[in-house]
Amino acid sequence: MNHYIISNAAMMEAFGSQLVPACQTRTILHLQGELGAGKTTLVRGFLRALGHTGAVKSPTYTLVEPYQISGKKIYHFDFYRLTDPEELEYMGIRDYLTEEMLALIEWPEKGGGLTPAADLQIQLFYHNQTERLLKLQALTAIGQTVVTHISNRVEFSTQSG
Repeated sequence: MNHYIISNAAMMEAFGSQLVPACQTRTILHLQGELGAGKTTLVRGFLRALGHTGAVKSPTYTLVEPYQISGKKIYHFDFYRLTDPEELEYMGIRDYLTEEMLALIEWPEKGGGLTPAADLQIQLFYHNQTERLLKLQALTAIGQTVVTHISNRVEFSTQSG
C-alpha cells in the first residue's frame, strides 16, 4: 500500500488528475474517508483532467452523476445516503457497469455486496490540521497499473508500507 501526504485542495485535485492516464476502460475506484476528507475534490481533479469544465458536485442525493467526456463514460457514485444496499438494484446499478466506463464510488461500503468490486481503493484520512493522508491499494492488475503510474510521479511525497 502506498501513502501520500496531500497538503491542500489544489494538491488533491492534482492527485486526482494524475490517476487519469493510467485508468483503462472499465476501471472502478473506491473512495473511502470521513466527511470532508477530500473524496469529491479528488473526483473533480479526475474529471477536469479528462476535460470537464462544469461544476463537480457530490451526487449525495441522486446517488450517481453521469459524465460523457471525450467519448468516455464516467460515473461518479456517492452511496453515503443509502439506507439499504437494495436501493442500488432499484437504481439499476448493473446498467452502469459496462466495459466502456470509469466509475468513482464514494462510500462504497454502504452498498454492501451490490457495490461493484474495485480495481483501486483510495482511503483518505485527516492528517494534522490541514493535510490529508491518502492510501492507495491496488486490488487488480488495472489497479496496480494506476499505483505504479502514481508512484513514478515525483511531485507527490510518498511512503510505502
